[in-house]
Amino acid sequence: QVQLVESGGGLVQAGGPPRLSCAASGRTSRSYAMGWFRQGPGKDREFVAATSWSHCSTYIAHYVDSVQGRFTISRDNAKNTVYLQMDSLKVEDTAVYYCAADFVPERAVEGVRVPAGYWGQGTQVTVSS
Repeated sequence: QVQLVESGGGLVQAGGPPRLSCAASGRTSRSYAMGWFRQGPGKDREFVAATSWSHCSTYIAHYVDSVQGRFTISRDNAKNTVYLQMDSLKVEDTAVYYCAADFVPERAVEGVRVPAGYWGQGTQVTVSS
């Protein structure tokens, strides 16, 4: 089992920039893709960003188009933590942000609703104009 705990959400003004953290514990694996999904008010859950282990023995990042260039995902395996730096925040980024592990980011970035092995409880990010 893997436990995921998010932190760093809250009320922020447009432009940001908060940083979300997701600390993993339990039977973690560096090979797990880890990342973030979000669900805004009245919206379906959507993929935001992920980091996954590539065949080139490096981590690669995946982003949904709406956050490309504004959000940056990073990973610290020594701390079992994934971060989401959010810059140039917009009101439409308001959502509950969920950390997830063990999923296929290549499918998620295509907009496919993918299952994940593990989910965090979510952290609210509210962007005010």
